[in-house]
Amino acid sequence: MKMVKHMNFNEEISAKTSEIETIIRKYLPAEEGYQKTVIEAMNYSILAGGKRLRPMLMQETYRLFGGQSEVIEPFMAAMEMIHTYSLVHDDLPAMDNDEYRRGRKTTHVVFGEAMGILAGDALLNYAFETAVLAFDKEPDNRNIGKALAILAKKSGIYGMIGGQTVDIEAVATSIEKDQLDFIYKLKTGALIEAAMMIGAILAGATDEEVAKMEGVAADVGLAFQIQDDILDVTSTVEVLGKPIRSDEKNQKTTYVTLNGIDKARDYVAEISARAIASLEDLQPEKGFLSELIFRLIGREK
Repeated sequence: MKMVKHMNFNEEISAKTSEIETIIRKYLPAEEGYQKTVIEAMNYSILAGGKRLRPMLMQETYRLFGGQSEVIEPFMAAMEMIHTYSLVHDDLPAMDNDEYRRGRKTTHVVFGEAMGILAGDALLNYAFETAVLAFDKEPDNRNIGKALAILAKKSGIYGMIGGQTVDIEAVATSIEKDQLDFIYKLKTGALIEAAMMIGAILAGATDEEVAKMEGVAADVGLAFQIQDDILDVTSTVEVLGKPIRSDEKNQKTTYVTLNGIDKARDYVAEISARAIASLEDLQPEKGFLSELIFRLIGREK
């Protein structure tokens, strides 16, 4: 009798991450032409590794609602391009002025500040060049237009950029929890919301189901960012792969500075439990997506 080997969660996440890496590489531009330098900077930035959280959440949500087509793939690559561009610009001297990201030199350190700016701009623009390739796969799929609208809004002034704006203006000032929640919902949560909403939309989920996933993703984003605050204080450069205590250096208000580490940890536990409970309303049997969310929120790096 042939034995079937079942992968444990770590093996499963490794296999899925490898699949996502292959998809991302498939959509990267060739390093050629007079503009080769900016393309090299783009690819250096996006191939620096990372958890690939957003495309993974997108793909798993797509599968949760029965999606099986390759139409999701251009959106997965586009999502990671948008996330990466935001990191490239975050690291710039005018923003966080960080020298390391994911354990290696940041893009502006390697390619210069001007090329860092252009590489971020290029990744954002190329993300939409990539996402619209979904029409080549399913020309009559009207849900692609809905997904593009979500991608655009959640990455713009009513999403990530809006959150970053308030975040920058809050440096070295005292802000309340409501304002901090606003920053986290937009700066971190918006792209996670976009990822899970797009997965649901492209799989043909109902408006009610898409709204439910937006709520789950909002909680995931908030808990994820609070855990980031905690790790900034408790982790090391070697484990985290980027400078620690950068929030303190940049005089940022965080859940840790507002509430202390113990209370911040309580918030993470409470919010993540709520997210997983909402998800299990849609998927009664605990699946990979629930476990992924649980582990990502409680991560150590």
